[in-house]
Amino acid sequence: MSREELRVDGLPEPISHYTDAVRAGDLLFVSGIVPVDAEGALVGGSDVVAQAEQVFALLGRVLAAAGAAPGDVVKVTLYLLDKDDRPRINPVRQRFFGTARPASTLVEVSGLAVAGARLEVDAVALLGA
Repeated sequence: MSREELRVDGLPEPISHYTDAVRAGDLLFVSGIVPVDAEGALVGGSDVVAQAEQVFALLGRVLAAAGAAPGDVVKVTLYLLDKDDRPRINPVRQRFFGTARPASTLVEVSGLAVAGARLEVDAVALLGA
């Protein structure tokens, strides 16, 4: 099985020892994405919907860099500071995935690595499907 680390143009430098995504055979493992710009500054202020729009836009960039699309995502994990934000971000998520419905986990957390971030998303996609 082949393994390839991906760094995606326009995403900030990772804040620790990881990469944006790793292709392992036909699977793409996308690292957790927080609502930041290319310089790592928070996007969306305290607005969880604006933050979600940025997170899913960045997820789309990572997928595209690997030759994948939202419909190729088979598993997604959402980390929220407040699980009651789920109904507010669901429309953003539904627009992103369209008719595709990946397996999903939602976890409420006490904090995230970027100050002010209200959500983080990671994903696994099937390539060449």
